[in-house]
This record gives sequence, C-alpha cells and structure tokens, in this order.
Amino acid sequence: MIRADLHMHSTVSDGSFTIPELIARARQNGLDAIAITDHDTLSQRFQIPADTGLQVLTGIEISAYDYENDFRVHMLGYGIQKPEVTEQAVHPTLEARHANSLKQIEILNQHGYEIDLSQLRRADGKYIYKQHIMDDLVRRGKAPDMFGEFYQKTFKHGGICDFDIRYPSPLEALRAIKDAGGLAVLAHSGQQQNFCIIPELAKQGLDGLELHHHANSEKDREIIRAYAAQYDLFLTGGSDFHGKFEGVLVDIGDYLAEPSGVRAVVEGVRR
Repeated sequence: MIRADLHMHSTVSDGSFTIPELIARARQNGLDAIAITDHDTLSQRFQIPADTGLQVLTGIEISAYDYENDFRVHMLGYGIQKPEVTEQAVHPTLEARHANSLKQIEILNQHGYEIDLSQLRRADGKYIYKQHIMDDLVRRGKAPDMFGEFYQKTFKHGGICDFDIRYPSPLEALRAIKDAGGLAVLAHSGQQQNFCIIPELAKQGLDGLELHHHANSEKDREIIRAYAAQYDLFLTGGSDFHGKFEGVLVDIGDYLAEPSGVRAVVEGVRR
C-alpha cells in the first residue's frame, strides 16, 4: 500500500520547513508520496526539485469561513489542472492576510515590541503571517513561546491583535478548486465541527473528506466515515505538518490517507 501524507505546509505559506526539507523528512519517515498543500497559493509548484525520491504533489488549502453558521472551513485541493483559475480566486486572501499582519505589527510596535519588518520571515518571500510575527518575538525574547499565554492573550480572546480578514465562503472555496479541474476535500472537520455543511458541499461537487488528522477525534472519524459512505466521497489523511509553526507535536507521516484517497489523489483514478 502507498504511504501518502496529503497535508503539509512549507515556507511558501506558514510552515517552517522549506520544500527540500519536507521532502527529506518524508523520505526519512518512509513515505511513498506527499502533497504540499500551502495556504491559498499554488506557487510551490515551481519550487519542487526534479529528483525527489518520492512522489511529490502540489495541492492547496483554501481558507474559508461560513458566516451564517459562524465557523471556519478549510478546503484542500488536489490535481488542479488550471492553477491560474484557483490562484485568481485566492490571491485576495493572501493580500488581505498580509495587510492584516502589517496592522497587527503596527499595534504591537505602538506597545513597544520593536518589530523590524526587514527581519521577518515571509511566506514565499512576500507575505507575513501571525506565525512569522510570533517567530520574531520569540527569537528576540519578547515572548516566551510560539503558542502559549502571550499568543492567546494577544491574538485571541479580545487581545490587541484579535482581528481578522474576510474570507471566501465554503462554496467559493469549492468552486476555486472544481472550476480549475481539481479534486476538493473538506479538511479536518473535527477541528472546526463543520459537518453540517457536508451535504450541501457534496451536492455542489465535493470529492472527499480528510479522515486522518490530529484534530479529528474517534467520534469525529465515525461521523466522517458515515458521510463519506452516504455521499460516495473518498477519504484522505495528513499530518498538517507546519514544523515549529504549529502548536501540536506531529511529524510527517503520522497521519496517512486511506486507500480510496490514495487512488483518487496519488494515482489519479477519478470516479
């Protein structure tokens, strides 16, 4: 059986590992295939080395929000045939996120944190995420750790930087993948508890569900399997690896795709 981790992030978005580092780690951990699913971009497709020693797929994780039900939705896309269609749809999110981060930095500097923009790591060399801000603060001793009390009090729970951008709707995220000839998979539903939108997304062309993920509990996985059976959806899995830019200790290959997901995403056997 092909061992495939179909969800991870590189320095092209909010991961701390470069693409070559991800590939080396995946080979070390005995994987046959991986998908690099950076947030709201497909530009990593230009940065995958020619000789990788395993199958490396370019995917995407689109950030969306269901404002009617008040929960986040993340949509994974694979096998995208027209990347320009998807990128046109998600580019505004990249720009808005960067502008939001600049506003957060301005506020932090007003409170004496002395963040130098020229010293920050950037996604794909362009875009600043909250992880990059926190990485700078930790590196300079302004915060004790990445995702502890400082982060929670500053970026969450009404803190001085607790504000966000407007995201596309779940259907818009789905269309950004399907209109580009790709396979759309609803990511880690257990994390966002957004199971209620699966029936409508399935009617609109959803292809799969992410079953194996560290945020999906055993009960969540039971629910996901039931929906997959009801709507004839394949099942994937992945570590959602971010390196040090993740508050959960998880390694590449800790969560793998089911055979149905391997057939659809890795082997390209479409239903």
